[in-house]
Amino acid sequence: MRNEKMGYLYILPWIIGFCLLTIWPFVSSLYYSVTDYNMIAEPTIIGLKNYMALFKDQEFINSLIATLKYTVITVPVQLAFALFIAFILNFKLKAINLYRTAYYIPSLLGGNVAIAILWRFMFQPDGFINTFMETLGLSPVSWLSTPGGAMIVIVLLKVWQFGSSMLLFLAALKEIPQDLYEAASMDGASKFRTFFTITIPLITPTIFFNLIMQLNNALQEFNGPYLVTGKGPLNSTYLTSMFIYDKAFKSFEMGYASAASWVLFAIIVAVTLVIFGSQKRWVYYSDGGGK
Repeated sequence: MRNEKMGYLYILPWIIGFCLLTIWPFVSSLYYSVTDYNMIAEPTIIGLKNYMALFKDQEFINSLIATLKYTVITVPVQLAFALFIAFILNFKLKAINLYRTAYYIPSLLGGNVAIAILWRFMFQPDGFINTFMETLGLSPVSWLSTPGGAMIVIVLLKVWQFGSSMLLFLAALKEIPQDLYEAASMDGASKFRTFFTITIPLITPTIFFNLIMQLNNALQEFNGPYLVTGKGPLNSTYLTSMFIYDKAFKSFEMGYASAASWVLFAIIVAVTLVIFGSQKRWVYYSDGGGK
């Protein structure tokens, strides 16, 4: 009994923080989403008017489209690149630990404000990227002044932060029994076929986990796009998280922003449930679960 009390005492700071910083804001935002609230006057309950107004708000709809486009491009590219690097780092190379550390560093720095600002300067008309392209004989690109260019810039910033996914893929690759590869080699299977018939099926649980995590992160992305491109040309990089921020802290429409955040939350839940529902068709679990 005494040990149980000590255990509760140790986790009490976390419980307090979770209740005050997660549960309370979560419940409060649901309440504010059905109110007219400007953070000064008392909130007035207006029912579902905020939600109905959202789906008539073309700016909000465009932000959802931009967010989905960003997510659909970013997540597959990031996971493919992370798996590619993890596959290379799985070989026995000299100074391999140094390479692994170097590839993980972007994940630690990627959310940094200074890195986002540096990234923006790199893609300026006279920035490092265009200067480097000119040395190769290529024409400079208007990265930040065209919708497509601006989207590519923020996608690259996110893909560059592949370290956490890479480490999980690397751990999964190391768990694959080597005798499977030896048996495939004796049967005359090529490296390409071995990769898609042995490696990919056996790491599908890790692919599934990384997919869920990166989808959730991408749908809520804020720092990088906000600091690098802002709304972008023709609002091409105006993500839903930026729309929520503007409505809450620039227009002081807290009720409207809360409704938008709950719509985004519903989309995230729906996407997650769809992927969870699909795992039985493509995720292989060695204990018999899944495929």
